[in-house]
Amino acid sequence: MKDTPARRRLPTLRWAASAGIAILMALGQAGPAVAGAKVPGTKCPLFPDNGYWQARVDRLKVHKRSTQWMSNMSPDRDLHPDFGPSYGAQSVPYGIPITIVDSGHKTVRVTFDFADESDNVRYPLGNDTKVEGGQWEDGDRHTVVVNKDNCRLYETWATVKDGNRWSAGSGATWKLESNKLRPYDWTSADAAGLPILPGLLSYGEVKRGKIRHAVRFTTNVTDRTFVWPARHHAGSVDNRAYPPMGARFRLKKSFKIDKSLRKDTRAILKAFKKYGLVLADNGSPWYFQGTQDKRWPDGLLNELKAVPASAFEAVNTKPMKVRSNSFKVKKRYRN
Repeated sequence: MKDTPARRRLPTLRWAASAGIAILMALGQAGPAVAGAKVPGTKCPLFPDNGYWQARVDRLKVHKRSTQWMSNMSPDRDLHPDFGPSYGAQSVPYGIPITIVDSGHKTVRVTFDFADESDNVRYPLGNDTKVEGGQWEDGDRHTVVVNKDNCRLYETWATVKDGNRWSAGSGATWKLESNKLRPYDWTSADAAGLPILPGLLSYGEVKRGKIRHAVRFTTNVTDRTFVWPARHHAGSVDNRAYPPMGARFRLKKSFKIDKSLRKDTRAILKAFKKYGLVLADNGSPWYFQGTQDKRWPDGLLNELKAVPASAFEAVNTKPMKVRSNSFKVKKRYRN
């Protein structure tokens, strides 16, 4: 189980159990953010192919603060896939849930703790909404909802339903066909102000060996800064030797991907070299996220847990940027 500190600007850290996800309409068959992919059963892209999540980082230089950041990110640990069987610890597998709706779905008003940084629109939430950890259990309680008719993504954090009233810590929406970022210094359902959906691994893409996007991950202590395309921080220290929100890491070129490893393990490690990891939230060091799926094999998860965090390095993403308010990247870094 993952322990996750509070991600907003709070004086103390909140530790909570990570949780599970449920995916509607076989989302796991396609996989988030694969170039050219669409949300199954919809015409909606999983963000534009020329954007940040699909950008390759194997052509970038190592960040000048890579050694400092790594030294403050528990480099003695191994990776930890934050998805897979819960072995009875909760009612659903670990992961982050995705629900597909249409424009006929009822929408509700949501009261936000961080209303000044949330999108105060009506959200398509209901009893059918899948909630991280199981419906209305403890934990981060993320919801990720896609309206297949207008290609709008809705995400909430710390979601609670009390009778007919809905509340959440924060909420954000994106148009899946757009590279537009959130307003500067605004949070989202993630501390970094980024969308959750495109940073999730799925069973389908891993099985096919076609992972073409970066993956969301966490660490426990971050600086009170953020770097493009992140829009927000939830750091607990004022120290540039600690990583900022939005920092991107890759598996070092020198790391040998042994041929004796499973095919699906090798596919993920190759993606970590080409697309890397995005620091999107506070939580346990080197926990990376995927969708809930009962088919995740123990053999894969166990091999991933043996990969040392010290095999990663931070990269300088500035050369990729086209504009400060856009996910769009320069042609050299596109798939």
